[in-house]
Amino acid sequence: MNNNDIRVMARNHGIRLWQIANRLNMQDSNFSKMLRTELPSEKKEHIFKIINEIVKERDLNTTKS
Repeated sequence: MNNNDIRVMARNHGIRLWQIANRLNMQDSNFSKMLRTELPSEKKEHIFKIINEIVKERDLNTTKS
């Protein structure tokens, strides 16, 4: 499966693909289609940063309570 590293990282952190798509300002269906072909490493790094940002924001919101 193409871009399995992105999918695994998102799954391991409990992040949904639609959340990543939202950060990229695209429809989740278009993001899923984009993942069908292997992405260049620069795009992957950008997506990994987005996943980490979402995780940090989620963790901040859960620890404030």
